[in-house]
Amino acid sequence: MKRWLLIPLLAILASTAFAADNLRVGYVRVMDDAQAMLAYEAGLYEKHGLDAELIEFTSGTDLIKAIVGGQLDIGVLGFSNAFTWVSKGADLKIVGGAQRGYHSLLVRKDSGIESVEDLKGKNLASQKQGSTADIVLKGVMLSEAGLEPSDLNIMGVAPAVAVQSLVGGRVDAAFLFEPYDRIAQLVAPVEQIYEIGEVWPFPCMVVITSGETLEKRKDVIWAALDAQREAIEMLENEPAKAAPLITDYFIKEPTLKTLEHGEMASVDVIEAAIETQDFSARLTEDDIARMKELAGIMQEQNILQVAGEFDVDALLDLSWQQDRNP
Repeated sequence: MKRWLLIPLLAILASTAFAADNLRVGYVRVMDDAQAMLAYEAGLYEKHGLDAELIEFTSGTDLIKAIVGGQLDIGVLGFSNAFTWVSKGADLKIVGGAQRGYHSLLVRKDSGIESVEDLKGKNLASQKQGSTADIVLKGVMLSEAGLEPSDLNIMGVAPAVAVQSLVGGRVDAAFLFEPYDRIAQLVAPVEQIYEIGEVWPFPCMVVITSGETLEKRKDVIWAALDAQREAIEMLENEPAKAAPLITDYFIKEPTLKTLEHGEMASVDVIEAAIETQDFSARLTEDDIARMKELAGIMQEQNILQVAGEFDVDALLDLSWQQDRNP
């Protein structure tokens, strides 16, 4: 072979041999999904040999549809969506952890609400019906307070709309997660009176893929989990390093105008929000037990319509964490 032909041929072979695997990652713009955003922004997917595309969805419901339809390889979202689709015959697998639930009940200071029981007859902004937040709101927080959902007016809205509704006094309270909880406390006359993670911890967000994708692209999925584990380690141990990389996902302006503290650097708001979270790449036995408990709540709410006990174990493929021992 002529020398002048050999050099470009070797270059082509080298580029082919070391080409990154494509990875399509779905996420929702909430702090619960910070590991997906941070793994992308910090170059961790690339570090693990992946050419990642980060695709935003406005709800976990839309995200899970994309996984079922083959438009995504992996997603970070609430496991309740997976339960619903599996009950309809979808082949899905929960392959790792993400974040344990942080859902805060904020009330306007002029509302007269001092406890969850005081929500009776009030207006509350929360998430869409059937979402993980909606399930724990009705099945845990209200239930333990002896309230029925019909005892108050619950409005399912986007988190940013909930914050503005608190600011404008259109609602008395809101059930929010970070960073919208943090933002609301800075820009609205509200106070936090309840946080579900303190009294009823559960694995709010998990990593989900399809059974077919896991079978055909196991090495890619595991590399994605490796990258997200590194992101979680940064979130847990170095929030000041992580915050600048993901602040723009939540607050576009460099500062946030607050009620009591004047202008506050947006990156400081996000750093504080990160510090409230409990991120974990691993699903524990307690996490799995909680998932089974929530499956029962979903059946009681007629969201999950199956005969007998829903088989949570059939969805779990924890071979990555068993091998990597995160």
